Amino acid sequence: MKAPLFYSKILLFGEYGIIKNSKGLSIPYNFFKGGLKIGNFKNESEKASNKSLTDFKNYLKTIESSVVEFDFIKLDTDLKNGMFFDSTIPQGYGVGSSGALVAALYDRYALNKITVLENLTKPKILILKNIFSKMESFFHGKSSGLDPLNSYLSLPILIHSKNEIETTGIPSQSSNGKGAVFLLDSGMSSETAPMVDLFFKSMKNKNYNKIIKENFIKTTDDCVEDFLNGNFNSLFTNMKILSKVVLENFKPMIPKDFHQLWKKGIESDDYFLKLCGSGGGGYILGFSKDFQKAKESLSNYKLEVVYNF
Repeated sequence: MKAPLFYSKILLFGEYGIIKNSKGLSIPYNFFKGGLKIGNFKNESEKASNKSLTDFKNYLKTIESSVVEFDFIKLDTDLKNGMFFDSTIPQGYGVGSSGALVAALYDRYALNKITVLENLTKPKILILKNIFSKMESFFHGKSSGLDPLNSYLSLPILIHSKNEIETTGIPSQSSNGKGAVFLLDSGMSSETAPMVDLFFKSMKNKNYNKIIKENFIKTTDDCVEDFLNGNFNSLFTNMKILSKVVLENFKPMIPKDFHQLWKKGIESDDYFLKLCGSGGGGYILGFSKDFQKAKESLSNYKLEVVYNF
């Protein structure tokens, strides 16, 4: 079985905000990838993957056939023959490990699937997002469907609001640029569902709700615009504000050991940190005008460059 590979993704902007209709920008990240494989299990994790795929299959049977239908006979046969998801995407790190798996399963088993080769109109993209949201809910309790969508299309996705989404182009990278978007490894994984629950509970507080709508969402929207238009000076002004708003209002989603590091970036202007996905662990996303400076400031941590400008 020669199965296609699906890549990880990075939500550059929009974590938590897109739940409340902020803009968002998600890009494929080809450093990590995964694909379905059939064969004899070489280790326990392949065996465990086969078992969790079987659980996932049972869940897929509960999705209304008006949303999506699958070839369960083919899926059953493949699972019995030892199918597993072979992936380098770290789990619980905010880079879309379950999204790539959902995209791979849809690609192989969905009947009447929307393919990436056809003319992807906005309505088709929304249909896909809805299907993926239903599928990925198995892993997160509530999913926007964006991670699998990004993995499946392998294109940057611009979110205007819940019901308005399109593929987009982003400014081309500058290989000799000083600035960078990077990943900082927190050294611990995290689960999405508890973090999202916490956010919804906090949103019941009037003051918190107001801060999120007026400060967090507005600044997120500004950052998306700046990034897409290549206005990097303005982007860093807004990134500083965003990093501060996140530190003040998403403390539980930032691992305790990183509160000081976060603050240090804001005070020194060497780098600005933000959540990568739901937070709580996994990767933290960093933006720096001068990546060399950021590297020196963060010399005790493992950094991976995602984008240069």
